[in-house]
Amino acid sequence: QVQLVESGGGLVQAGGSLRLSCAASGFTLDYHAVSWFRQAPGKEREGVSCISSTGGTTNYVDSVRFRFTISRDNAKNTVYLQMNSLEPEDTAVYYCAAHRYTACPSAFAVVDKHVDVWGQGTLVTVSS
Repeated sequence: QVQLVESGGGLVQAGGSLRLSCAASGFTLDYHAVSWFRQAPGKEREGVSCISSTGGTTNYVDSVRFRFTISRDNAKNTVYLQMNSLEPEDTAVYYCAAHRYTACPSAFAVVDKHVDVWGQGTLVTVSS
């Protein structure tokens, strides 16, 4: 069964850190760019970060740049999102998505184009 499973969400105080994981099963992530998205209550889904299949290219939405770091370990078939200096505004359900191609679909934004597989999401709650 082809799937992505996110983990690592939880409740954290403002200023704290969390590391999200996105583990693939039933297929290899080696040839897929992977993005993280988030959706806060009452808001539209927002692209957070994308990493190319080799990890050589990454991009971020401005609101998380320099606080969040995306990385991947293809040997473990897993992509990570290290989130530091968390703010209440980061509260959301975080989803990972595997794109059809090796490159992120945009060099200028994190977009949900050419997504082949979505994860089920993990909740991140940041208290003030």
